[in-house]
Amino acid sequence: MNTTPNVLLVIADQHRFDWLEGQDELPVRTPNIRRLQEMGVTFRRATTPAPLCAPARACLATGLDYQSVPVPNNFHDLPVDALTYYRRLRDEAGYHVAGVGKFDLHKATFDWNLDGSRLLGEWGFSDGIDNEGKFDSLWSTIDDSPHGPYMKHLYDHGLAEAHRTDFDRRRHAPYADVSLSPLPEESYLDNWIAANANVLLDRRPKDVPWHLVVNFAGPHDPMDVTERMRDAWADVDFPAPHDPGDFDGDHNEVRRRYAAMIENIDRHLGQFLDRLEAEGDLENTVVIYTSDHGEMLGDHGIWGKQIALDPSVRIPLIVAGPIVTAAGAWTDALVSLEDLAATILDIGGVEVPDAMTARSVLDVLRGVADHHREWVVSGLDRSDDEIAAAVRHYGANRWVQLRSWRTVTTDDAKLITSPDLDAPYLVSVTDDPYEEHDVAAEQPDTVARLQSYLTPTSPLRERA
Repeated sequence: MNTTPNVLLVIADQHRFDWLEGQDELPVRTPNIRRLQEMGVTFRRATTPAPLCAPARACLATGLDYQSVPVPNNFHDLPVDALTYYRRLRDEAGYHVAGVGKFDLHKATFDWNLDGSRLLGEWGFSDGIDNEGKFDSLWSTIDDSPHGPYMKHLYDHGLAEAHRTDFDRRRHAPYADVSLSPLPEESYLDNWIAANANVLLDRRPKDVPWHLVVNFAGPHDPMDVTERMRDAWADVDFPAPHDPGDFDGDHNEVRRRYAAMIENIDRHLGQFLDRLEAEGDLENTVVIYTSDHGEMLGDHGIWGKQIALDPSVRIPLIVAGPIVTAAGAWTDALVSLEDLAATILDIGGVEVPDAMTARSVLDVLRGVADHHREWVVSGLDRSDDEIAAAVRHYGANRWVQLRSWRTVTTDDAKLITSPDLDAPYLVSVTDDPYEEHDVAAEQPDTVARLQSYLTPTSPLRERA
């Protein structure tokens, strides 16, 4: 019987760090994430290396920070010869490595194969179904034919045209349009992904350890939900965004839809936990919940991600399972999404290579350490097309329009640097949660110290 821990990694898309049950005054419902928190460790200061789908997921796959990963934005695929932790876990530790959902490792190439198998073996998977993300399902069918398994499912069930019409309208108002999805429950994207995850769990071997990555598409915009999801939030009121500015839609309705998508993912997480427990696998399975990046959700009048502010760059991160001895703990240890690559290799008994910038958090999970990194870095380099798209969808704002930026966060301060800013922008982590007060002029020594943590772009980026 296998005694090496299995690893279930559940990744949401655009779930901001503070939208969890029991935090602040938000009436969010995530009982299964809370269940995971009671079993494991919650990282309050987790950060994405880049608040954009393709580079964030490439950083996770390779264990490289944004400065080093060869995927600067959504217009680049992860090179096929990139050494992923998936491949090392499969080839060196003998894991059955499976994945399902929106991988976004070839974001620039809108073709997944109709069974979702494209490049999975090369990246290190033993089994899997890679599929389109939300708007990918629209852009990939401009020739009126499917190029991935999700749209094939919709075509096969006579739902493709209704879905394409719905999303073609929503792309003009991805937040303000809160109308219902025309899809039935079983064809709603995240429900379809969860069903595929259960198929992969059915196929998992019993005699070797397994690692399953479930990549949900929500709560990414647009605000499409089913009737069941909408009705569950009909009477719930949310606080308005901080300094919301002008908006053509209804903030409360948007927040209800966002919460509904999070609750739906939480529901599936609970079903995974219940299944593994019933099958006797939960006690030997490390379960991780996180997101690729956050969501501004109207704060400062900004929507989406790609922004240097905390709602965009900070993410939820909870780890539970047999490696955790500090169950129920909350930690302020600084951690980056890429660190999961080193952590999972560590769990599998695979040596973390020096070339990785990722660092295993196993000591924090075991209660041996309460500190992880001295600082954590996030950043983004964007093309003119990306800037234009962001301005169209999220509105003109100086943070939206930064073409290249880096943030450095320590225990007490955060620095934002960009060629598009007149000077570095420094805020207090503890005293200025909305990052509104620049104190760089008052603390030049802190600015210099944080700037010294930024390193030049790695030669690896030259391959992109």
